[in-house]
Amino acid sequence: MRKNLEVFSGFETARPQLEKIFEHFASEGVYVVEGKRNVIKKVTVNNEVYNIKKFKTPGLLQSLVYRYLRKSKAKRSFEYAKKLVSNEINTPLPVAYCEFFSVGLRESYYVSKHLDYDFDFRVLIHQPKFPERTEILKQFADFTYKLHECNVNFLDHSPGNTLIVKKDKGIYDFFLIDLNRMRFETMSFEKRMHNFRRLWLSKTMIKIISKRYAELNQKSYDEIYQRMMYHSRKFQKKINSKKIRRRKRKA
Repeated sequence: MRKNLEVFSGFETARPQLEKIFEHFASEGVYVVEGKRNVIKKVTVNNEVYNIKKFKTPGLLQSLVYRYLRKSKAKRSFEYAKKLVSNEINTPLPVAYCEFFSVGLRESYYVSKHLDYDFDFRVLIHQPKFPERTEILKQFADFTYKLHECNVNFLDHSPGNTLIVKKDKGIYDFFLIDLNRMRFETMSFEKRMHNFRRLWLSKTMIKIISKRYAELNQKSYDEIYQRMMYHSRKFQKKINSKKIRRRKRKA
């Protein structure tokens, strides 16, 4: 079986142990996520704590696509993380990625430094009275504006994919995870507003974020609010309709 392993600069000393972990992944580390599709484990290498994400083994056709036509999710995650870091956009620091091939792609892993975060964006949706919620949302608008200014279109800009670290009273850092679906392209105004759609924002949240985004952008608050609301509600209606159809099929 052919192996492809790339390690980020500064982590070369971890290479030998990482190779052993990939080869014996089932018996290594502690589960963080044990999903049907992807698995995440926490491991310690040279006194550093890393998260290793093992992606679902693709079917034969998809495995050939990943070998000959398209980069694997692991490789994309690694390369996109490096681009974010070069633009000073927070993400758990990339460490390595590894791919195993036979006929096509068999297994793939993405490694990042473990991040001790305080909460994720979902908390702000489910807890309207969360401490400093308004200030966090304003700073999140700053963070997303920086993404857009750096021509980053994070296609999975959803509640579970932003981790939040409280630095001090009223000061927060935001970290992107689950990076394999991303485009680096000029962000038009409409693309920027469309990029907020998956966050499942309430009307109040949209008002706060729109007001702050308007202060950073050259559009009016009303225009930003209306377009953000339009894309958010359209997406929510689409997801809710799918849920209703699934329930009807099960009934």
